[in-house]
Amino acid sequence: MTDPLLWLLIAIQMVFGVADTLFHHELTERLAWRISQRREIKLHGIRNFFYSIIFLMIGWTTPTGVIAAMLIIALTVEIFITLWDFVEEDRSRRLPPSERVLHTLMALNYGAILALMLPVLWGWAGDPTALTPAYYGIYSWLCIVACIGTALFGLRDLTAADRLARITPPAANRLAMGLGDRQRVLVTGGTGFVGTRLVEALIAGGHEVTVLTRRPKLALDILPAPLRLITALDQIASDEKIDAIVHLAGESISNGLWTAHKKNRVIDSRVDLTNDLIALAARLDRKPDCFIAASAIGWYGIRDAEPLMETHAPETASFSHQSCEAVERAARRMEIQGVRTVRLRIGLVLGVEGGLLARMLTPFEFGLGGPFGNGKQMMSWITRDDLVRLIVHIMKTPALYGAVNAAAPGAVTNRIFTKNLAAALHRPAIFSVPAAPLRLLLGRFADELLLGGQNVKPDKAQAAGFEFAEPTLERALRRLVGAREQQRKRPWRIYGHTVHHAGST
Repeated sequence: MTDPLLWLLIAIQMVFGVADTLFHHELTERLAWRISQRREIKLHGIRNFFYSIIFLMIGWTTPTGVIAAMLIIALTVEIFITLWDFVEEDRSRRLPPSERVLHTLMALNYGAILALMLPVLWGWAGDPTALTPAYYGIYSWLCIVACIGTALFGLRDLTAADRLARITPPAANRLAMGLGDRQRVLVTGGTGFVGTRLVEALIAGGHEVTVLTRRPKLALDILPAPLRLITALDQIASDEKIDAIVHLAGESISNGLWTAHKKNRVIDSRVDLTNDLIALAARLDRKPDCFIAASAIGWYGIRDAEPLMETHAPETASFSHQSCEAVERAARRMEIQGVRTVRLRIGLVLGVEGGLLARMLTPFEFGLGGPFGNGKQMMSWITRDDLVRLIVHIMKTPALYGAVNAAAPGAVTNRIFTKNLAAALHRPAIFSVPAAPLRLLLGRFADELLLGGQNVKPDKAQAAGFEFAEPTLERALRRLVGAREQQRKRPWRIYGHTVHHAGST
């Protein structure tokens, strides 16, 4: 295979494949951690297995006879796997436009490759069977790199498919148990990481949910029915009954550098909508029973390991505190309307579908994870399902009002967190990230969100009878990532006597 055009097309296909895998499959879509994509991931693993063989053979050999015929079959099977993959993608998820365009370009390019390669292989198939070594310079080395890469990702995808079968989140209706009669709930931020699970739980529990969203098409795609979608609060009539408002919407504080414009968007997006919700409550004939506004544990500022309860004063110099305080100050105005108001100070929300943990999974899965800085900063966390359960608990508990910490009782240091995550994934965690380059690149963002922390305690929630389903980090992470259950070693029996393994009981 000495045609320069053929090798150019093969090199282009390699670039397309790397871009699709890294940008779409890993960074944006995160397919290896989406339970709904288990079948797609398995197809990717099988296809990568075929690709690894194809790259090795065309880059370093001249196959003839039966071997050339087998290579033709492998190239043909790859077409059928890809078509099956297209069907599975359309069935199970909404592809971003960039992925659709890239898939189209890859299909066209692959067709051109086959048009040039198949006649050569067909001619070789008529020769005596042999596998003669060949060398095509830089193209041979590109093929060996592609062979190794596709083999590694193929093995990873098949492993991920097996892992996804073990990730079994609780049934959504169990998260909304005990809420009582059919509730009418208005949710903002219903298409977000926490909001989607909350809406799912409320609907599964038989409650009536209205979601305020700027993206109704996305909401229809990802949220269950029956569901009411509105794009503005004036679509709610004054005589409508709303039992609870859960306000989760707002610009993410951890998505992008903290420019002056970014800081203003973070605060304004939360405060402006909070004020709009207060205006809604003011014109309703019947006031909601409760208003739950999402704040964050960043309200306490950068702290050491000191346990922080809802009564503790904050460190006020940080932007994290300033943004949270702006939201809480606006939310307190809802109390003037006679509505029980809860300012929910949320910790690091754990789930493979989004949030901090989702960003950490890929580097940790490839053995590249480790602590930030010295790893001594405290991380107060809560699983997404426990957060949804806590929101439901607040809705049904009139005694809960004011600031409420939403964090599990088992806060840990960053070093312990990374150790537990690596153990759950059966990977090392040796690549710590020094503090100096983080501060150089990210400035105050690094100090507050990566190198600083808070040791927050859920005193009010627990005093009001809330019980965490996942109170300890090790158990929570193992369940979330689908870690294999650790099997207890069985004692050996030798000539009728029981002999225990070292360290067993």
